[in-house]
Amino acid sequence: MNRYVVLYLAPLSVAERFAQVAPAEAAKGMQLWVDWSTRLGPALLDPGKPLGNARRITRTETTETPSEVIGMSILQATSMDEALKLVDNHHHLHWADECEIVILEEQPLPELQS
Repeated sequence: MNRYVVLYLAPLSVAERFAQVAPAEAAKGMQLWVDWSTRLGPALLDPGKPLGNARRITRTETTETPSEVIGMSILQATSMDEALKLVDNHHHLHWADECEIVILEEQPLPELQS
């Protein structure tokens, strides 16, 4: 089985909008995550959490930076095609037209395997 990092991207305006929703709306949104998590079962290794407070680091400085990456999850699947099916029609994509999902496949690094 392979591991896949799922990044949820959204423009800052969407993240700000969700930060201000009423508790009842927030509960509805959370239920979508719970339903998706339940549907995936053991294929969802880590449901993740919202991300923020981004910093960009170079050899010479660290600066605050805007980021459209607002969350992440980790999936387990036999192939990228299977991983793509796990996020097919994901509710995140319905928040706004600009919302996106990026899936990255973890690559083996035998030198660091324990």
